[in-house]
Amino acid sequence: MAASRRRRTAHRPRPRTAMTAGVAALLAAAPAWSSGPASAAEAATTITVAKDGSGQYRTVQAAVNAVPAGNTARVVVSIKPGTYRELVKIPSNKQNVTLQGSGSSRNDTVIVYNNASGTPKPDGSGTYGTSGSATVAAEANGFQARNLTISNDFDEAANQNMSGLQAVALRTAADKVFLDSVIITGDQDTLLLDTASKATLGRVYMKNSYVIGNVDFIFGRATAVIDASVITLKKRWDGSSAGYIAAPSTAADRKGFLITGSTVNGDVSASSFHLGRPWHAGGDASLDPMATFRGTTLSSAVRSAPWTDMSGFSWKDDRFAEYGNTGPGSGPASSDRPQLTDSQAAEQETADWLAGWTPSAS
Repeated sequence: MAASRRRRTAHRPRPRTAMTAGVAALLAAAPAWSSGPASAAEAATTITVAKDGSGQYRTVQAAVNAVPAGNTARVVVSIKPGTYRELVKIPSNKQNVTLQGSGSSRNDTVIVYNNASGTPKPDGSGTYGTSGSATVAAEANGFQARNLTISNDFDEAANQNMSGLQAVALRTAADKVFLDSVIITGDQDTLLLDTASKATLGRVYMKNSYVIGNVDFIFGRATAVIDASVITLKKRWDGSSAGYIAAPSTAADRKGFLITGSTVNGDVSASSFHLGRPWHAGGDASLDPMATFRGTTLSSAVRSAPWTDMSGFSWKDDRFAEYGNTGPGSGPASSDRPQLTDSQAAEQETADWLAGWTPSAS
């Protein structure tokens, strides 16, 4: 972690209502966000967060709360270096919010919490469930995260008596989500790439990032591209090596996960991890899970038969394939290892997934 910056001279903070009103006024004058390059007139509104009080807010959630309901203009929540142990939720009525670390490295700014699926809620109303366990939950279209780490540090070893050890770091349930130069880290169910509903399109583009975990740690029903990134495999709580990278839950008329130009690595045993398995959420047989790994370097940790069944559903009935992978974990086409033809691969490019959306920082 970078050293804490010197605290500024103390001053009386403005009341939250006044700050929120100020943010609303700035946003009212800003144009709606588009996916194209921003002009000088389209400069985003910036809200600062700092644990030491040198920003406008001390917590990330307080800054998000300041964004007015119905927002459409880009708002950058600039977060100074530090570890922010909190839960963050961006509701669906606060579109185009960017969480951005202001440090020199994505390691400098960390948002972390430790809820799991089986963690009891403080109000006694039950447990959080898998999706509710997320450290950061982004439900608004146009969400972006940049230059920071989002973590769930739930301790599996200390909670083996708990039912429900899934622990999400980041959950997205929105369209046009851009994850740029981030680290998403956890154990089981690290990154949930979801949609607002089964019938709703949810596109996600991740680049130059790290995803770390061990069981189904990239999962959900979104149409998602993970590009030029590193997928790092972790050992389980007991030191064993076994797991699954992707668990797509794709609707039949959607595209699922595309992992392209990336690297799969990690300090785990050889031939111990599957590339993925089909998640038919809720036993829904109408789903058609999809995952493609292409142009990706696979470590020796990847099994020679890289796909496997899940909850009674055969992966061979769904859409799993590779194309042009390299490394010791790659292998030739076989009944256990379907490979795209060149013509099929031409229809499984990043642009096919994004369907007219061009991600940008604007």
